[in-house]
Amino acid sequence: MERRSVVVTGGNRGIGLSITQAFVDAGYDVVVGARQKLDLAERFGDRVTFITTDVRDETAHTKLTEAAIGKAGVLNCYVNNAGFAEWRPIGEIDDEFFDKIMSTNLKGAFWGCKAAVASMTDGGSIINISSLAGKRGSASNSAYCASKFGMNGLTQALAKEVGARELRVNALCPVLIPTEGLIDALRSPFSPAQGDPHGFISKFAVEQAALKRLPTGEEVGAMCVFLASEQASALTGQCINVDCGVLPQ
Repeated sequence: MERRSVVVTGGNRGIGLSITQAFVDAGYDVVVGARQKLDLAERFGDRVTFITTDVRDETAHTKLTEAAIGKAGVLNCYVNNAGFAEWRPIGEIDDEFFDKIMSTNLKGAFWGCKAAVASMTDGGSIINISSLAGKRGSASNSAYCASKFGMNGLTQALAKEVGARELRVNALCPVLIPTEGLIDALRSPFSPAQGDPHGFISKFAVEQAALKRLPTGEEVGAMCVFLASEQASALTGQCINVDCGVLPQ
């Protein structure tokens, strides 16, 4: 069987770990790039290679693509998943916070896309993990929303740019998924959770989602594997909601 490889930034925790698991289950060699090294070898063995990565550094993405090609001889998919979220009203946002959220979420995805386009053979797939916050704004979330709206714009523009090579570029826009990172973010005094992250998530699911539940990281991972596959060969430039019907479009 022909070997396939994928790069997943931030693929060692939260939604990213679910994406890594989904690609391993689908038979891919996975290269994970993240700041914090967690023990992936015990869970995945040699199917996953970890490289300490700051996604804000353009050269770090090239190292990830080189590692993937070194493992499988080809880079088939690049998933820009690494991200940072924190609620803050605009009056509380300073230059340091703005740079952190934009550099991690938008610049990180931009450099990942650039490295992927340079390294992929024709027919590859780039997947940007955006957010429903890239489709609609919410209070005390202007910086994060701006970064994710930007990621969706990047997705649409790049799809037009590289389509002649049969490179496909899509984004997934999950709604709230109760990962450890989201729970921490919801503990902010500026978040809509008002000190009760789990209660807020439960209420949000019942009141906002058509399916009366919220998606899982495993469902996001399954969508990534689908978008990387030939079954999704006609899909590019799309920003697809994974939201259990919170924002029907």
